[in-house]
Amino acid sequence: MPQDINDKKQWQVYLLRCADNSLYCGVTNDLSARVKVHNSGQGAKYTRSRRPVSCVAQSPFMEKNKAFQLEYYIKKLPADKKITHVQMGYVSQGHRM
Repeated sequence: MPQDINDKKQWQVYLLRCADNSLYCGVTNDLSARVKVHNSGQGAKYTRSRRPVSCVAQSPFMEKNKAFQLEYYIKKLPADKKITHVQMGYVSQGHRM
């Protein structure tokens, strides 16, 4: 029986740099497609008026639930710490997802 897509470690947290220099954090299992959706104006409401966007950081691949936990954590961080934490896949100092 094939493994459910949600159980596989193929999810990522990503950070986009918007045209106004702000950061947007999201979760996806297809980063290139998701960035295209954001740039087409069909993505998150936040990015629609802040196009174009570009990906400035992405996490290692992880399980879906871990990716959403990391996204929640990242959204609470100050902007200067977000990129590093996404790239390292950390939810708190020393605790890798």
